[in-house]
Amino acid sequence: MIRRIGWVLLVAGSLLSGVEINAARKDFHLNPRGEQDIGYSQAVRVGNTLYISGSVGAGDMPAAIHQAYDELSATLQAHGLDFGAVVKENIYTTDIDAFIKHMEIRKQYYGTTMPAATWVQVQRLYSPDHVVEVELVAVFPDHPQKRHHGANH
Repeated sequence: MIRRIGWVLLVAGSLLSGVEINAARKDFHLNPRGEQDIGYSQAVRVGNTLYISGSVGAGDMPAAIHQAYDELSATLQAHGLDFGAVVKENIYTTDIDAFIKHMEIRKQYYGTTMPAATWVQVQRLYSPDHVVEVELVAVFPDHPQKRHHGANH
């Protein structure tokens, strides 16, 4: 009988924690119609963590890097954050050597506060025109304050 009660409590706890996450989840849309057509949110906040979908860039690599990071900057700013709040970054590119060659552009957005990062070369991104896609995880400060870590674009 004790095992059965424990199992029921475990299942109930799992269900309740899912309800708490869904109730605490806040979706953000930078392009609501386009995101709805594809089926994603530009960003999702759960608690003090903001998960930002991949932002893309097309064309030559320098322009593509600026496109992606400018969109990420707009998403961060919409939440009162800047690149100093970013703790994890994943970069997907169709040409890692070209991205590395122009990594100084990326550094301009972060200033001196760099996140944990993963860089991966892929065969193709969502659109064949895209050459880079960057996704971020940012954390809200415990106490609201003005942030001055990264450069703003």
